Amino acid sequence: MTGPVRSVSQALAILRLLAARGDAMTLSDIARETGLSPSSCLNLLRTLVSEGLLLRGGEGRRYRLAADWAASGVLRGAAQRFVASVRPALARMAEGEDAAIGLWQVVAGERIALVALAESGAATRIHMAEGQRQPLGGGATGRALAAADSVDEAELARRFAAVRWQRALAFAAYAAQVRDTAKAGYAIDDSYGHAGVLSLGAVVPGMPEGQRFCLSASIFSGGRDKRAIAELGARLVTLAKAIGSDKSADETA
Repeated sequence: MTGPVRSVSQALAILRLLAARGDAMTLSDIARETGLSPSSCLNLLRTLVSEGLLLRGGEGRRYRLAADWAASGVLRGAAQRFVASVRPALARMAEGEDAAIGLWQVVAGERIALVALAESGAATRIHMAEGQRQPLGGGATGRALAAADSVDEAELARRFAAVRWQRALAFAAYAAQVRDTAKAGYAIDDSYGHAGVLSLGAVVPGMPEGQRFCLSASIFSGGRDKRAIAELGARLVTLAKAIGSDKSADETA
C-alpha cells in the first residue's frame, strides 16, 4: 500500500497555514512556518496560484487565500473554528473592561502564540499583535498554565529560566505567584513580562486533547487598585469557563 503523496500534504499545509493566519504572507514566512525549503515552497505556491487557490500581490508580493476559499472555512481546523467563534466575546469584554483581551494558544510545546486579540476604543493602547509569541512560562499566561499543569519545581524552574524578564524577578517569587494563581484561578504579572503593563491570565478549561488556550487581560500598570484588579481577574475566569464550556462564545455576556 502506498503512503500519502508528499507534495499534496505540503500544499495542504500551506493552505491551512494561510487559513489559520487569516492574512497574506511572504514566501520566506511560509517556508519557515511549514519547514519547507524556499525552492520547494515557491514551486508549490506557484502551482496553488495557477490553480486559483491562492492570490499573489500587494506589498511584498505576498500570498493569500483566494476569496472563495477564505470564506468557505473548509481549511479551518477545530482550533481555528474555536478561535473564530470566541472573537465576539473577546471584543465585548475588551470594550466593557477597557482592556486588551487576548486568546493565546500553546504551540510547539514550548511557546504560546497570540491567536486572537480584542482592544477597546481607548486612544492609548498597549501594543500587541496577533501572531506574536512568547516562552511558555512568560507573563500571566505562563503562570496560569504552570498552575493548571501542577508542574513540579524542576519543570517550573526550567520554564522560568527560558524567559527574558523585563524586571528583576527571583525564582522563589515566581513560584509563589504560581501557587497564588492556583488558589485564585487567575495569574497576575505586573511589569515583569512587559514594562509598564499589568496582565492577568486564566486557562480555558474543557478543551479537547491537544488544544490548550489561555486568556489574558492587559492594562497599564498602576491604573487600578487591588480590588479592581481582582474583579477583572474574576471576570476573566468567568469568560474562560464560558468559552470552554458547551455554551457558544457568542452567548457570553
